Amino acid sequence: MSKLVSVIIPCFNAEKWLKEAIDSCLQQTYPNLEILVINDGSTDNSLEILKTYGNRIIWKSLPHQGGNHVRNYGFHLSKGEYIQYLDADDYILPEKIARQVNFLETTGADVVYGDWRYKHHYADGTSFLAPIQIAQSQADILESLLANWWTAVASLLYKRSAVENSNGWDENLLAAQDRDFFLSVVMSGAKVVYQPGCYAVYRRYGNVTVSTYSKSRWVECQHLVLQKAQNRLLQSNKLILKYRYALALSYFELARESLRFDYSMYLRFLEKTLILSPDFKHPSKRITYNLIQNILGFRHTERIFLLLLSIKKLIKSLNQFLINTKEKFSVIS
Repeated sequence: MSKLVSVIIPCFNAEKWLKEAIDSCLQQTYPNLEILVINDGSTDNSLEILKTYGNRIIWKSLPHQGGNHVRNYGFHLSKGEYIQYLDADDYILPEKIARQVNFLETTGADVVYGDWRYKHHYADGTSFLAPIQIAQSQADILESLLANWWTAVASLLYKRSAVENSNGWDENLLAAQDRDFFLSVVMSGAKVVYQPGCYAVYRRYGNVTVSTYSKSRWVECQHLVLQKAQNRLLQSNKLILKYRYALALSYFELARESLRFDYSMYLRFLEKTLILSPDFKHPSKRITYNLIQNILGFRHTERIFLLLLSIKKLIKSLNQFLINTKEKFSVIS
């Protein structure tokens, strides 16, 4: 008999897409599934939708405590030897679980991930599937995750033991929780493999993402994830050179993101970058930046970059002032 796979779906006010998520699991070609949907205190019609499935799914309704809490709760309820996490507004293709279970059985690995793609939705009701995101095989999955490589939650399948050996989903994180969880799994010793093929779809609404909805919150949560990983590597004496550089690269990216809203935070993350990797160099796509960096070094090049950025902003503000002034006098005349 095929081994049981538990699909865990956290649900909070997801009535628009919940049915498609559940149906994508019921349509799997793999014969032995349990589908656990944990309703996280939804105030829309999500609960009524769950009731229509009868005994085809297992569902529980909890007071609202956040997605990470219900993922952990769902795992403790589950009985499967394999675990599939699926957000209530995403979906998977029919062959996904069968392919990945077979791949894990064949390779003896603990975790498998595949390719994935966005489905974009816009306010006018239109939608389209974006090109496939090729996740690619990573030479060192830990190094890649530390350096901000990412794959969609739905693209993964875990052996139960890999989840049990991890620290679970951090219920204090409001963003970056999927990166944190995957890091925890990998740092607990799980063997991770890549299987080519796109069988997971991740929805995106307009230009809004978790990172753009609250940039400061996203940056702070990413910082917490990096700090946790760094501390764990230090405690296990595994903070080797390549992991230091990977962390430094992520801190630099956070520094640049912070420039949009908090200069002091930019300086803080830049300092963390250089503490981890004193000889750090930004792999810029700009030829000029790289040339200056090779001559003057990273820190001086960043100062020049900031100066040019300030001048650019000043010129933009001046142009806007002149436009506004011209429009004002046009109205008067």
